[in-house]
Amino acid sequence: MERQSEIPQLLGDLISRNSTKLTEADTRLLDVMMQDPIRAAMENGRAVSFRAGVHPASAVRLARRLGFKGYPEFRTFLQANLIEGGGDFESPVARMAARLVRAEDGGVLSSVLDSEIAALQQVRNAVSDADIRGFSEVLRDCRRVFVFGRGHSAALASLIALRLNRSGYPAVDLASQMHLIAEALATLGPGDVVWLLAFRKASPLIHQIRKIAAERGAKVLALTDLLSARIDPAPDRQISVSRGEAGESQSLVVPMTIANAVILDLAAIDDGRSLRALGTFKAFRADCGLSPVIL
Repeated sequence: MERQSEIPQLLGDLISRNSTKLTEADTRLLDVMMQDPIRAAMENGRAVSFRAGVHPASAVRLARRLGFKGYPEFRTFLQANLIEGGGDFESPVARMAARLVRAEDGGVLSSVLDSEIAALQQVRNAVSDADIRGFSEVLRDCRRVFVFGRGHSAALASLIALRLNRSGYPAVDLASQMHLIAEALATLGPGDVVWLLAFRKASPLIHQIRKIAAERGAKVLALTDLLSARIDPAPDRQISVSRGEAGESQSLVVPMTIANAVILDLAAIDDGRSLRALGTFKAFRADCGLSPVIL
């Protein structure tokens, strides 16, 4: 792209900067693009022109007026906005489209695998064994664990609670019983731990639970991505890590790996408590007579 440093980063800025050059056909094209910028980033110039009801060459002329060599370069700019998460494309649909853009050359599965591997590799530098041990020591010495996450993190919260219970640590998945969350939090006290999970945005409920835990003397662990790192007041222990770059699959494998490492480390420092509990549970499951479907 010519004069790269002079080109605004968002489509809206680009239009404002060149508004005096635009023709009626340009306006019709841009109106179609702004109504559905995701589709515009995926289509060629002929298709966009057809939807706008203008001559097929109009998209090329528009691109040149905006400072690009041609429509393919303009389309690359639109795709970059998707991938970089610019304001024109800040929505779940846009994030999905961005991943499809990245997957065009190598295939969807390969793209997702590359994204997951890259996200996991950076965990080596972002999270230390001391961070993991900080979490596991708090859990080892607690009375009960209350785990809470919303959205995608709710699935991980359920898994954490399941694994802690099987390891002999009484745990409650608060997200699975939202209708009783007030009753559960009313029992919080010193010796209890609240483990919070927040991805993309810490919900108001996360902050409310954190405040209640502080008032009642319970310790708080937080596992977040970088977008949800700010929790006030600050948790007693917090691990914040990227789940992938903009336009990449926002990995659930990353926080799940960290949670698994915490629970494994817990078994290494609790004098056999986890191992005994797992053995006892295995024996019970084999002899209890409950249907395998239930278990």
